[in-house]
Amino acid sequence: MIYSASFVWANYKFNDPFKFVKMQGIFFIIGLVIMYLLSKIDYHIYYKYANVILIICAILLILVLIPGIGSVRNGSRSWFGIGSLGIQPSEFAKIGLIIYVSKYLNNNERIMKSILHGVLPILGVILFFFGLIMLEPDFGTAMVIVLTLVVLIFVSGVKISFFVKIGLTGLLGIVGIIIAAPYRMKRIVSFLNPWSDPLGSGYQILQSLYAIGPGGLLGQGFLKSRQKYFYLPEPQTDFIFSIISEELGFLGVFIVTSFFFFIFYRGVYISLKTKDLFGKYLAFGLSFGLIIQASLNLMVVVGLIPVTGVTLPFLSYGGSSLLVSMASIGILLSISKNS
Repeated sequence: MIYSASFVWANYKFNDPFKFVKMQGIFFIIGLVIMYLLSKIDYHIYYKYANVILIICAILLILVLIPGIGSVRNGSRSWFGIGSLGIQPSEFAKIGLIIYVSKYLNNNERIMKSILHGVLPILGVILFFFGLIMLEPDFGTAMVIVLTLVVLIFVSGVKISFFVKIGLTGLLGIVGIIIAAPYRMKRIVSFLNPWSDPLGSGYQILQSLYAIGPGGLLGQGFLKSRQKYFYLPEPQTDFIFSIISEELGFLGVFIVTSFFFFIFYRGVYISLKTKDLFGKYLAFGLSFGLIIQASLNLMVVVGLIPVTGVTLPFLSYGGSSLLVSMASIGILLSISKNS
């Protein structure tokens, strides 16, 4: 699907229709190796080194903000450039934070009912990382991380009334973030009425809907998308699901969404079968992280929420996203084997 979505753009820009496929193929092979190795490693080692992993993630997120070290792509200083390849530390911070929060919840099970002593300290850590990622800025990744960790804290048994208050506070914070950056306000306006600016802020979502609309039951056929011909910008990344829908129709949509629900179901099943608390939280967090990211991407593509810049796990072009997704599966396999 990456080839189908990208060969027109790749041939035009790089004179190589396989450019994106070859680059993603490198990360795919690396991802397979990482997934295999992580599946063989006892996941309890992450408990031991959770603090070290978190500190490394924080250092990388700080370094990427320094001009000359971090590189700017699409208006966001969130990459370490390695030749033509790029690594996004905020993606790896997802797993680092899930590991750390899982350890924290395991160690502080008894005091998690106390908002002051149990919940607020870990929320402080989460907000610190949220702030670092927002300085890039990368609102989509920051939202995936926060939503994942809030759900993880919720399953630990914290009172629901607290989350109502946090939700209202978070809503006000999001409004402030949107007001502070005019381009985000344009995204909101284009989300509410993309036809108000069809060639500007509403262009991307309209082209996505034009791709999804004609898909029908079986689609236009593989490689036969029209929107990838310079209508939908860089369709191999955040909007690859639009091309899947256009070429493979409802059948393709059903297969892709079924795969994600199956992965989520198996992840939760592994969590419920795991005996130690750290393993339970870790499996829950990794499973929720994947399904939340996938859900946000699909909601953007069909126009349910504003454009966030979140990739579709496993399918979108992007090396860091693919490595983190496959690493998550590797750790889940390790938890499953050891339990």
